[in-house]
Amino acid sequence: MKVISVFNQKGGVGKTTTCINLCSYLAMKGKKILAIDIDPQGNTTSGMGIDKNKLSGSIYEVLTSDKSMDEVIIESELVNNFFLAPSDMELVGAEIELINIKNRELILRKKLEDMKTKFDYVFIDCPPSLGFLTVNSLTASDSVMIPIQCEFYALEGVSQLVNTIQLVKKSLNKELYIEGVIMSMYDKRANLSNEVVKEVKNYFSNKVYDTTIPRNIRLAEAPSFGLPIMLYDEKCKGADAYDNLAEEFLAKQKVGS
Repeated sequence: MKVISVFNQKGGVGKTTTCINLCSYLAMKGKKILAIDIDPQGNTTSGMGIDKNKLSGSIYEVLTSDKSMDEVIIESELVNNFFLAPSDMELVGAEIELINIKNRELILRKKLEDMKTKFDYVFIDCPPSLGFLTVNSLTASDSVMIPIQCEFYALEGVSQLVNTIQLVKKSLNKELYIEGVIMSMYDKRANLSNEVVKEVKNYFSNKVYDTTIPRNIRLAEAPSFGLPIMLYDEKCKGADAYDNLAEEFLAKQKVGS
């Protein structure tokens, strides 16, 4: 089992879109996938058509009580092989509740130990901040996947993001590494998009995926219907991009193993 945090401290870069759609295509290709929604906004949860008001348990209880991951995981009714540990707004209080707990950065890692034989890949959708929830995610992960938007300010904050990963690596998780960088909201006709991709490739070199995620209306609409793009519009450019990304991701796993 490999655990991957989908992380960027900037909001609106495509973290949740990537988490939902990459997980869906990997599940469709026969991999057993667990997505953990550790963002209090719970967008991965609602984006997979799950009503947050009807949850019998969430990742909040996993972090703050004796509840195991098994007790809150929901099997998706939309995509075979796709399982989700959902989130809701209660998660906002987790950091304050756990302020005096010893080794609180290791809670998620410990809770995931029971999952090792159950899934091929675990993807954690992190909040766009550098707080307790993100540190827990990075400490529990083997690697980090970084979506970066093709916009003027894309590289602003990237050095801070890399510093955060290095800090976690130094103090909490020596094995942590960058899985890959995904360029999102790409417009091949725009000079700016191509310039940003070039700059990001200079910074991260071979960590940048060849597959870019286009700026795509259908991709933006799908979450409001509670559907991954493969079920909302499988023929749109956004769907093709995430299908290709899943193939590229799996190919890199074989090369790395």
